Amino acid sequence: MITRMNHTGFIVADLDKSVEFYLNVMGLKMVREVERNGGPISQVLDYLDTHIKAALLGLEGEEGHILEIIQYINPPSADRPTEERAVLGASHLAFNVTDIQEIFSRMLEAGAKELNPPVEVAPGRIVCYLQDPDGNWIELLDIS
Repeated sequence: MITRMNHTGFIVADLDKSVEFYLNVMGLKMVREVERNGGPISQVLDYLDTHIKAALLGLEGEEGHILEIIQYINPPSADRPTEERAVLGASHLAFNVTDIQEIFSRMLEAGAKELNPPVEVAPGRIVCYLQDPDGNWIELLDIS
């Protein structure tokens, strides 16, 4: 039986830069940082001599779902072959926001890539998609 959602994971090129983006631009908080090398993490990820650094980020005062951002040291990460949304395996993380235009602009200024500007898809429901600086998809929802 599944009891609750735990986390969403994104692969990033530079953990420190991504932590800065998600803390300072998106307003998340640091839950903890970890570094794993070889042994069990190599078995879990199925790479020989795996070495990763990761940060777990959440919302202030919320104990639920968190974002895990991971930098692969070994093996090094490869570039994504496409930025298309309609490919199998494409994923995104959605955030409820109160001022979509403000956070949308702040994200673009910090290096996010725009797919669409905020648009009202139904009365009281404004939505947009962006990519973080590493190409991970983020959806913003302003629901009044």
